[in-house]
Amino acid sequence: MLQPRIPFRAFCRGCQSATPVWRRSYAQVIDPVHPSTSVLDTAHANPPLAEPEDRVGPAKGEVRLRRYTPRTPGIRHLIRPVNDHLWRGRPWYPLTIPKKGHARGGRNNTGHVVVRHRGGGHKRRIRTVDFMRQQGGKHFVERIEHDPGRSAHIALVRNLETNERTYILAAEGLRPGDTVESYRSGLPERLIKEMGGTLDQGVIASKTAWKGNCLKLGMIPVGTPIFNIAPTKDSIGKICRSAGTHGIIIGKGEDSVQKEMIKLIGDSGSLDMSSLTPDQLKRFEKAANYVTVRLSSGEVRLIDKEAVATIGVASNVNFKYRSLGKAGRSRWLGIRPTVRGLAMNASDHPHGGGRGKSKGNRIPMSPWGIPAKSGYKTRPKNKINAMVVTPRPRNQGKRRRGYA
Repeated sequence: MLQPRIPFRAFCRGCQSATPVWRRSYAQVIDPVHPSTSVLDTAHANPPLAEPEDRVGPAKGEVRLRRYTPRTPGIRHLIRPVNDHLWRGRPWYPLTIPKKGHARGGRNNTGHVVVRHRGGGHKRRIRTVDFMRQQGGKHFVERIEHDPGRSAHIALVRNLETNERTYILAAEGLRPGDTVESYRSGLPERLIKEMGGTLDQGVIASKTAWKGNCLKLGMIPVGTPIFNIAPTKDSIGKICRSAGTHGIIIGKGEDSVQKEMIKLIGDSGSLDMSSLTPDQLKRFEKAANYVTVRLSSGEVRLIDKEAVATIGVASNVNFKYRSLGKAGRSRWLGIRPTVRGLAMNASDHPHGGGRGKSKGNRIPMSPWGIPAKSGYKTRPKNKINAMVVTPRPRNQGKRRRGYA
């Protein structure tokens, strides 16, 4: 039967309203923090305000989610973050490769399963993302895209000098039309000329520490949020790459060494370097080469000041609020079902077997007998990571008060 709203579509093309009032809307944009300000996703909604250019992270309480009218059971519990700024076309084909073979099923080169619960999934292509950010010069952001291989968004940028296109991890708030730059290979000559030939750390930070720019940790001011952090000066970005994650620089070794030097000077007003012991000189030299960074997990670690990071917070910060709504969406993502160890036989899992639903007074374990609650440490106690100042908080399998 012909629906009565179809004949009105030709009439609506010439009207002023982008979405007619008689056309049904199944999606709703809801702010769970401030529900009273949430509106339907129609033309009567107020246009979004322009975001300040100096914002490097999301504002507090800025959570916008899209829920759906439950026409089917699969979308009754479906929740998606609002990302209307994403590119709706195909990716830049030269920067993609097909994802085929054993890698889709969690197998290694010998065919053995090394990662469980992987397999199937929608056909996809892997986006080649530049985590190194070695190429300098200004890059124009052409569009922000969804990457099916990661939770954060990626940005297609074009070098204004060579017109070469690359994919980079997008910072939160980065939009098409912005300009980003990488200073990994050093400061450009034009920037040094603008500062009159003198390198002042405050002036350098004011001109370079912008959202989406890649800088060395020694050039970034204390308190700045960063992501896509390289652990060493020659490596690619490996830390804080998923959606909404970031680290914060809480201290620099140069500043701490300078404070200790001032204490040693005291009232004399001068310091003789020959009066320092070799151990003190070695300790000062080592401390001055590192920057202290606090990660999203709560871990505090030392990172080489010559290593690089991107200013800002990894994009898609509302990713943690999403709900797939049905099991089929997990299969589309290549995630296979996870069977409880309690439902297995005793020969298949330490929790299996027995009468009734009981794991036999066993602590939570993996199928191989390793404790599996709250991050059980497998690192040898005599093998201490010297770069970790404060490890991330864990309860080591012990039950906390108020938790099961």
